[in-house]
Order: sequence, then structure tokens, then C-alpha cells
Amino acid sequence: MLKNYLKIKPAVAAALNKGKAVLALESTIISHGMPYPQNVETALKVEKIAKDHGAEPATIAIIDGYLKIGLTEEEIDFLGKKGEDVAKCSRRDIPIILNRKIPGATTVASTMILAGLAGIKIFATGGIGGVHRGAEKSFDISADLEELTKTNVAVICAGAKSILDIGLTLEYLETRGVPVLGYQTNQMPAFYTRESGFKVDYQMDSAAEIAELLKTKWDLGLQGGAVIANPIPKEDEANPMLIKNAISEAITEMDQKGIKGKETTPFLLAKIAELTKGDSLDSNIKLVFNNVKIGAEIAVQLSQQYQNKG
Repeated sequence: MLKNYLKIKPAVAAALNKGKAVLALESTIISHGMPYPQNVETALKVEKIAKDHGAEPATIAIIDGYLKIGLTEEEIDFLGKKGEDVAKCSRRDIPIILNRKIPGATTVASTMILAGLAGIKIFATGGIGGVHRGAEKSFDISADLEELTKTNVAVICAGAKSILDIGLTLEYLETRGVPVLGYQTNQMPAFYTRESGFKVDYQMDSAAEIAELLKTKWDLGLQGGAVIANPIPKEDEANPMLIKNAISEAITEMDQKGIKGKETTPFLLAKIAELTKGDSLDSNIKLVFNNVKIGAEIAVQLSQQYQNKG
């Protein structure tokens, strides 16, 4: 039974029981996103931002054979210190990681799954995975996109990671019926930068408007999540040409080294950070903070929608 695997942090359980706002957060960003101790400092600040904006944070991971919904500071520090020795866990990996009782950091897809199991509807992250460049040959498409078609969790992000094919990612989401909503923008942001040249499905100008749409979608039984694309703040935006050149160089090196599958994103992000002398990592952290702020506001509005309208 599910209760034999699920461990919900008391503060998160109390918020869920009272119908209060809860915001899901992933753990791959701790283990694979940046070095220690910056990863732990960022994770703790992210949780504080969520609380400051009215939502109980629930950082999600697999530890000691349990699906942990909400981590202690000690558990966050544990994941941060172990870093890339922690297994990167998507949908297919969940039962293996559980049975072997090894630590697993959740990706966007697996965070959505575990959040959904706990009854959490809103999840904030950096960027979603998507269709990789050259996918017409490699068929490399992130499990994040498939999860968005089936799991009732909305994901606040700064768009798809700019190392991906953003146009094809949007085509995939359109085909599978996943709404892509732009928060105060009509363009899909490109992660480090505010514009990609591709339009979102609908522009939404407030957290309340987004929450009302999500409630209506799920009330109608329309299964699946939604992408809430929230551009990086203008003052934190990276230089578009610098990022473009760094991505091109990083992809060339990745191809030369034969790196494939789930190792591609960590390699590319680390290489881009190296090539931009840390500018991309700084932008990455800032956009996560911004997504958590908006995600918390949406979670608060959604909890009020359910309380007011039933």
C-alpha cells in the first residue's frame, strides 16, 4: 500500500490536511544542479521564499526506502554533500531506488508523480526537460513531457532548458493537450533569457487567473498538468549571444564525447556554466527563486479557490 512507502513531513501533512497552500520542489537541483555548499544554501533559501509567500515548501526525494514529501535541513545537507553520487530518479527508477534503499534525487517527472501521490498540485522548478536537438534521429525526448500529459500537477518554470529544441517541445505539448501558459508574457521563455521567439498558448496575468484555470481543468476531469512559463527577471537575464555560443560549443563537445541519455543535461549545464564563467549558474539560481515566488502565489490562490468554491 502507498502509505507503506510515503513519508510526509509533519508541517507539510498539516498544511495538506487543512487545505492550505503547499509547493512541491525537486531535489535533483540539490544533488546535480550545483556544487556543495551552494546547492544546500540555494535549497534552503528556496524553501524560505516559498514560506515568505504563503506556501509550505515540500522538497521531494527518496531516502532510506521512503518517498519523502518534505525534507529536513539535515536531509537536504545529506543530498548536497553526496552530490552526483545520489541516483537521479525519473519515473522508471522509482521502484528500483525504493527497493534498494539508496538515496534518489527526483527530476521534474518523478517530483510530479510523488507530489501527485501526496495531493500537491503545484510544483516550482528551474526549467522542464523537452525534445532534444536532433531528436528526429535520437528520439531523445524527456520523460517530463509525458508526465505532464498524465499527472495533475502544474509546473512553474522558466520554460524548457535552452539546450533543447523549444519549438519541437511546444509541438509535443500541443499534440498531447498540455496547456502552456505564459505568466505575464505571450512568449515561451528560453530559460536563461526571457524570449525564444515561440508563442505560448495563452498569456495569464495573475496568479489568481492561473489558479482558476487549473481548478476548472481538473474539475472537468481533464487529466494532466500544465506548464506555467515564467520568464527570468530582466535584471537577471543572461546575455543571449553569450548563451547561444556557449550552448553551441557545449553541444559540440558533448557529441564528440558520446554523452547521451540522462547524462546530457547535467553535462551541458555544467559546461555552459564553465564557458560563461559562472554567469549561467547565477542566472539559473535567480530564475529558480523567481519561479518559487510565483509558484507559492499560485498555490495560495489555488487553495483559496478550493476553499471558496468547493
